[in-house]
Amino acid sequence: MSCKSGEPGHEQEARLSESEDWSSPRLRGSAAQPMNGQKHVPKMVTFDRHELSVILRVYGHKVADGEWRDYAIDHLDDKAVFSIFRRSSEFPIYRVEKIPALARKQGQYNIVAASGAILKRGRDLARALSVLDKPKLRLVSG
Repeated sequence: MSCKSGEPGHEQEARLSESEDWSSPRLRGSAAQPMNGQKHVPKMVTFDRHELSVILRVYGHKVADGEWRDYAIDHLDDKAVFSIFRRSSEFPIYRVEKIPALARKQGQYNIVAASGAILKRGRDLARALSVLDKPKLRLVSG
């Protein structure tokens, strides 16, 4: 294995053995930082801790009711997607999408059904998720 290290304009190739520590000061950040000294910021949309707790609260209720069984989280360049599955081998029955480009227009949160129909969109995640958290009507014999 090898890694580029050194000062700008004076790149040297350093050989790394399998036992060498990647976190050493000599290697840390040398390959990840651009030459001009600015830190590289990934341009990826993610859910923050508060958003995930709101989503997982609704998800937990549905798992407890036996309706949902699995989920997947995708962080893409333009959106973050929380996909909800009835079974792990199927396609998602719902997707919770966060699209920051729509924040000032229609709201950055979309709830999308398996058919592709947008069930709800808005600026408030909890309000948008309310379309999924409605109680299921059950027949009670008495």
